[in-house]
Amino acid sequence: MIKTLDPNQIAQPDLHSILLTAVAPRPICFASTVDKSGNVNLSPFSYFNVFSSNPPVLIFSPARSGRDNTLKHSHENVKEVAEVVINIVNYPLVEQMSLSSTAYPKGINEFVKAGLKQVASTKVRPPRVAEAPVSFECTVTDVIELATTPGAGNLILCEVKLIHMNENYLTDGQLDTKKLDLVGRMGGSWYTRSNGESLFEIPKPIRTTGIGVDALPEGIRNSAILTGNNLGRLGNLESLPEDHEMQAMEKDDELLMMAKKVGHDSSEHKRQLHWLAQRMLEEGESKRAMCVLLVAEKLDS
Repeated sequence: MIKTLDPNQIAQPDLHSILLTAVAPRPICFASTVDKSGNVNLSPFSYFNVFSSNPPVLIFSPARSGRDNTLKHSHENVKEVAEVVINIVNYPLVEQMSLSSTAYPKGINEFVKAGLKQVASTKVRPPRVAEAPVSFECTVTDVIELATTPGAGNLILCEVKLIHMNENYLTDGQLDTKKLDLVGRMGGSWYTRSNGESLFEIPKPIRTTGIGVDALPEGIRNSAILTGNNLGRLGNLESLPEDHEMQAMEKDDELLMMAKKVGHDSSEHKRQLHWLAQRMLEEGESKRAMCVLLVAEKLDS
């Protein structure tokens, strides 16, 4: 069953909850700004992402309050001083980041409230967060106010002018995803942490052209064992195995022992081969998995 809703027929708090729970995890922008008097503000926003690398552009959106329709101090500040430092949040910062989201009165410095150290920026007036793994000094090129209603976003386009990277998070001079230990915003009060088993790699079809799921034999596409992710990985192969690869697989000791064990039960034999192929896919052996599946296909011929 599917529940279908018209956003125009839902109360703003309920719509807000649906959107932010479904569209997740979201990276967190820890934005430091100053007003025209030099007062510092530090606030986190999960309406945030990178939108261009040439020119390097980041966008975040301080939304109007859903309760009283007031504007965020960060929004007001960048209209007075069109500069911002976008600090990236990782797990060692997450509690202090959350504390800084408190609705303190204007003029209160959240660096002080959250116990974070200010470091003077090089090209812009707002300071950066010393504890952040990465900080981007930016100029604000545009502010797009989407509406004047409660919950309305205000897109702040930021062009990166200088990048600071803590060398503890580098490997061979490059940012290391495993070391960064980034966090993402989920719905409600939930967050997610990007480390350990939550990290996984998928071969990206950028310089290659996968054969596609539609090119897989029907018996593989309709497998009761293989998942959609398994099929997607197989469809990312550039070609089906060549004859010599198939011949080598047919002589594989594990397959020969499996054939002896199941005897003449071809249905069970095929299921076992599909389980084996799935295990190979999970271990990153896509081509061998395809060979195994094609061996299974021959059982029907």
